Amino acid sequence: AARGVVDWARKNAELSGLQERPIRWLVDDAMKFVQREERRGHTYQAIILDPPTFGRGPKGEVFKIENDLVPLLQACRSLLAPDALFVLYSCHTPGFTPITMRNQLDIVTSGRKGTIEAGEMTVPEEQADATRARQLPSGVYARWLAAE
Repeated sequence: AARGVVDWARKNAELSGLQERPIRWLVDDAMKFVQREERRGHTYQAIILDPPTFGRGPKGEVFKIENDLVPLLQACRSLLAPDALFVLYSCHTPGFTPITMRNQLDIVTSGRKGTIEAGEMTVPEEQADATRARQLPSGVYARWLAAE
């Protein structure tokens, strides 16, 4: 994980008034972290994933989304607490669609009561005339929300 991105997320949480919430901020290899947490018997009420298309770790480890994503999602399944609230998964890799994301998120949440929503993420184009601003593609997301 890139330290700068985690710092950015921390600042966003602070701006949203969440600085007192029990959020763990990690800069770590995601698969190694998930495996360690599983061995320790830890579970989480929420999981947020935003995997890179390609990444290289400090010791030359390689993450390729086409090879490593499904095993990561399968491993995350064991970390979801029985009373889990949500899983949020976003991706900026070309070719990933909301349908792809929904199907992949089902790997993590299969058998749990709740709903999966998926869609496109966009960024509004900056225009002097806001009524003419277009939406620019920024990736796709899927989220599972536990049934109440």
